[in-house]
Amino acid sequence: MKRFQFKNFFVATLATVLLLGAIGADATSRHPVRGNNGVVSSSSKIASEVGIDIMKKGGNAVDAAVATAFAMAVTWPSAGNIGGGGFLIYHGANGEATAFDFREKAPLASTRTMYLDDDGNIRDNSNHASILATGVPGTVAGLELAHQRFGSLEWEVVLQPAIDLARNGMPISWGLSDSFKRLNSYWEMYPSSAKIFRKEDGSFYEPGDTWKQPDLAATLERIQANGKDGFYKGETARMIADYMSANGGIITLKDLEKYEAKEREPIRGTYRGYEIVSMPPPSSGGVALVQMLNILEGYDLKGIGHNSALYLHLLTESMRRAYADRANFLGDTDFNEDVPVAVLTSKEHAEKQRATISLDTASESDPARFAQIYESDETTHFSVVDGEGNMVSLTYTLENGYGNKIVIDGAGFLLNNEMGDFNAQPGVTNERGTIGTEANQIRPEQRMLSSMTPAVVAKDGVPLFATGSPGGRTIINTTLQTILNVIDHDMNIARAIDAPRIHHQWLPNNTRVESGSFSPDTLRLYEEKGHVIRETSSIGTAMGVYRDPETGILSGGADPRAEDGGAVAY
Repeated sequence: MKRFQFKNFFVATLATVLLLGAIGADATSRHPVRGNNGVVSSSSKIASEVGIDIMKKGGNAVDAAVATAFAMAVTWPSAGNIGGGGFLIYHGANGEATAFDFREKAPLASTRTMYLDDDGNIRDNSNHASILATGVPGTVAGLELAHQRFGSLEWEVVLQPAIDLARNGMPISWGLSDSFKRLNSYWEMYPSSAKIFRKEDGSFYEPGDTWKQPDLAATLERIQANGKDGFYKGETARMIADYMSANGGIITLKDLEKYEAKEREPIRGTYRGYEIVSMPPPSSGGVALVQMLNILEGYDLKGIGHNSALYLHLLTESMRRAYADRANFLGDTDFNEDVPVAVLTSKEHAEKQRATISLDTASESDPARFAQIYESDETTHFSVVDGEGNMVSLTYTLENGYGNKIVIDGAGFLLNNEMGDFNAQPGVTNERGTIGTEANQIRPEQRMLSSMTPAVVAKDGVPLFATGSPGGRTIINTTLQTILNVIDHDMNIARAIDAPRIHHQWLPNNTRVESGSFSPDTLRLYEEKGHVIRETSSIGTAMGVYRDPETGILSGGADPRAEDGGAVAY
């Protein structure tokens, strides 16, 4: 097995001093950035710095999160967005916790079988790779709702950094340059996208070039002036509806006007005396996270040893059961009244599941019962803590990297392709990974099921750390292992994020392991229990912040698996 070395990473501190290092199999040596007044950890160092600047202006964690999210729509186009959707968990230092749901919705004209041909098969991957795959965007509405509830700075102030970045330009990184070139076949298909991601003469942006986005700046200015109405009504809405009408899409002005973000009661659980706060449906993340923690609470994980063969076995078996339940039961509760959230997150359910786990032998995954749908890895997450100890954990996405690859002409932002997260073939479930259960079938205005798992862990009602990750179906397990690393293995937030990870999702029945990160002896013992290993370069890119309950010192870690990421503290 080849030894895998993660890419060199950069972490910015208050003076934007860069700390350089390499993470390999022993990914437990890095120190977090630290500060007294705030930390932002995201996939875009530039956006993290925007969040810190907002806190320096007197903003709180929500102000910083909203500013960071809009900045990432400029600096991180593969997943940062105003044309997608996501989830936000807020946990105040005063103990108040809540969840904001701004997941995309199915358009009013959508139907259960809209992607199927006459034989009942999906037509030309149209639920992922067409303008019909676009859900009604939710990001702008969700960010406005969170800011209205908890923001302290004026909306105009929070939006200005993103506008400045779009209008004045930002330096092109190696990662952006590579991705723009790699996706050139899409830019050839969509002139409105080529206008954004290539230069005026058609050539590519190179590292160090300045990238300006005047159309996006104008769109952000309309949002700055009019709040969500600057996106869901008026000029921007007309641009979206006209582009849809001209190119075979089905999102209309009525779809946009009807969209509303929702504040929901979060999923709450406990683990070894710590409080777990995460997203409820239509995210599956909070339910599955609490379910796995409940199962694992019955084992002495610290005594078993971090990433030992038995440890990996127990993680796998808890993952297998939670993902099976996810596939069978979870969906948008606004359309499914019988989603058994209370049962799935109960200690009693975990006790019954734990009783079915053998310490020596892997369980079976029966494809006749459950399967997993495809969900893209291209999401992004960031975590924020302010000087008062208020925390925000936010995950949002366009689904695939760069979403549909389609930019709304004149508006400068990408569309999502989130409709692919619905069960597009009703009643069809098979071992290839198709799932057709009722709860997540397409209905007009329903929100599609997601794996996004923004989470805050608290102690005695006070937020301790916030974490989350992109990574499609791997998100839940990345978040799980980060939490276990802090609570059971006493790792600081940076080490907890860096540590090697595994992923199992019931079907397909194999375990993804980060190549070169586990000893051959450990993997041999693990395989002897009946597990099938599939090597992968990396799993997730977690971002986290932590507040020391005794000293009040803040710290943050940005996953070195994210090339352009950074945790910034002051």
